[in-house]
Amino acid sequence: MSLSSFTKEEASFLHKQLNAEIKEHDTHYFLENAPIISDADYDALRRRLEELESLYPDLKTHASSTQTLGVSPQKGFGKVSHTSPMLSLGNAFNEKEVLDFLERVNRFLGLPSDNFPEMIAEVKIDGLSSVLRYENGEFFLGATRGDGQTGENVTENIRTISEIPLLLSSSLEGKYPSIFEIRGEVYMDHTAFQNLNQEREKNSESPFANPRNAAAGSLRQLDSTITAQRHLRFFAYAFENLSPHSSFVAPKSQSEVLDLLTKLGFPVNPLSRIIHGKEDLDLYYEDLKDHRFKLPYDIDGVVFKINDHELQKRLGDVARSPRWAIAYKFPNQQAQTLLEDITVQVGRTGVLTPVAHLMPITVGGVVVSRASLHNEMDIHRKDIRKGDTVLIERAGDVIPQVVKAILSERPTSSTIFSMPTICPECGSHVIQEEGFAAYRCMGGVFCPAQATEKLKHFVSRDAFDIEGLGRKHIDLFYKKELIKTPADIFTLKERNPHLEFPLETWEGWGPLSVQNLFEAIDKSRVISFERFLYALGIPHVGEATAKLLASHYKTFQNFQEEISRAKDPHSESYQELTHLDGIGEVMANALAAFMNDPHTSLLIDTLLGKETDHPLITLLDFKETTVETKTLFFGKTIVFTGTLIHMTRAEAKAVTEKLGAKVMSAVSPKTDFVVEGADSGSKATVARQLGIRILSEEDWLSMTKEAV
Repeated sequence: MSLSSFTKEEASFLHKQLNAEIKEHDTHYFLENAPIISDADYDALRRRLEELESLYPDLKTHASSTQTLGVSPQKGFGKVSHTSPMLSLGNAFNEKEVLDFLERVNRFLGLPSDNFPEMIAEVKIDGLSSVLRYENGEFFLGATRGDGQTGENVTENIRTISEIPLLLSSSLEGKYPSIFEIRGEVYMDHTAFQNLNQEREKNSESPFANPRNAAAGSLRQLDSTITAQRHLRFFAYAFENLSPHSSFVAPKSQSEVLDLLTKLGFPVNPLSRIIHGKEDLDLYYEDLKDHRFKLPYDIDGVVFKINDHELQKRLGDVARSPRWAIAYKFPNQQAQTLLEDITVQVGRTGVLTPVAHLMPITVGGVVVSRASLHNEMDIHRKDIRKGDTVLIERAGDVIPQVVKAILSERPTSSTIFSMPTICPECGSHVIQEEGFAAYRCMGGVFCPAQATEKLKHFVSRDAFDIEGLGRKHIDLFYKKELIKTPADIFTLKERNPHLEFPLETWEGWGPLSVQNLFEAIDKSRVISFERFLYALGIPHVGEATAKLLASHYKTFQNFQEEISRAKDPHSESYQELTHLDGIGEVMANALAAFMNDPHTSLLIDTLLGKETDHPLITLLDFKETTVETKTLFFGKTIVFTGTLIHMTRAEAKAVTEKLGAKVMSAVSPKTDFVVEGADSGSKATVARQLGIRILSEEDWLSMTKEAV
């Protein structure tokens, strides 16, 4: 479906989905050091988001993933504000995209189309971007990139990397400013990676998937003695003078930067080279592509930079990337093998992903026996079947995926795949949301694949807010089968004395910490309707939507009854739900499926004590925000149509709700007022047919001012 054919509601919903998906992958990559999709697929998500925002500019905000980079630092590390943003690089995956980059540079600089500026080529190390600060020749501070603005303080871990000089030679005095920063890549070579994984397997620990993940996990250890055992390495590629009034003469080009770094004693990759023109660029790229497997470390492409610093300054940056550099990624490595089976795995957010089980084959030096198939739509689009001979590739040298079936070798016994309607992990219903490729399990906390993440959400600050029951505690309690569902949280105090090993006997726990935990749990037992809705982890229902639903239905009992009826899309309850401003059919269907799932019903009944007459929590009805004067609009339902001149639709909605009214997206017999702006459409026509009072924008503004 073309993005240009989306309604505003559909575009807004897709925008939220893409941002959420990108942020989830950022967490996998930057925090967990375990990416689950290839760079090409990640870039495809970003490009789709960029296209959506170009068509619907109102969706772009400072919080959008197109304007941000990475994720915020973890709590275990101190924060470091970068002196200048640590940007990401734009990517190119084929020759045309590289040529597009070069032509953009020339157009921006006003140069002839065939006269490209001098460039420098550097290998793209598959590691972790880091920054080192030096004061008076001594290493002072080390940090990760983080979100590009703020990184994690990993100074003590950086000190363990033997290649990084902690004190510059006295013979170099005068050749560097008093304060400067070095930027580069921390990585792990193949020998250290193999030794680390062998050691982890001996200790019954899961091995790292690749050297990049191992390097990132090692640098971000809270215990620097562990980092020291991992034998990390470093390549420097950037220098920044932080003493602007010093007599130091800054390098005028990137090649001069690399020369300076070498003289100062920093390790610089020896494969960097000056590039003159497109032909020279292609030769360098092809040569490195052919010889990369002989290198003792992983690289996933070549970075081409405009060499001259003055030109770099003129070109500047766009959002999250510099205009003067591009990362030209290597193509994925491919091979043919037999697709023996297709199974389904359930992710931590409940999304079902089909997985190809392959006859083992070596691709790029790695034995591959499983590959990603993304989703059912992708399988059917490529016409991939069980029993096919398939072409697979290692995307970004990390994640194998199936590219296509070799139709000429298809056996008559091959079978067409279809997604299950029941979750293979927990037996709950599986739904496909309209307009989306993904299938999702509705089991929530009852699904083992989702349980810990749902439990962490349930106890989070904006949900039940149980202090002292953090992410690590949830992981531990779940592993020990102490807490499997949210209801188990509220029975823990009662069960604890009867455990074989009560909490007080656990390492790191004592009578006081256990008492504090139980007091925090007891304190959370009384919760508002909207916070409870948010805590349940209903797909697409965030804090704002939870409050919207609570304000509309008032009591949880009324909400349950209406949503039970709303599972019929032809019912009045379903129509009422979809007419709520901000709730379309996709969200309504997900909401109805989740709330009517037997596992969800059992959880809610247990928490509210419907079967045992022993409630574990007390659920408060929605409490309206106090309105000092009950105006004409108090308790009324209002629909806006057409273009407002004096304020945005969002402002109008906020004013209306402040006066105690509800805003709906569609006209119905329950509508009290319709506010008609310029170029109004069918909503005004329907209102007139139903005899509903229509207000001009000026009338509405006058009445709201009188009410304030």
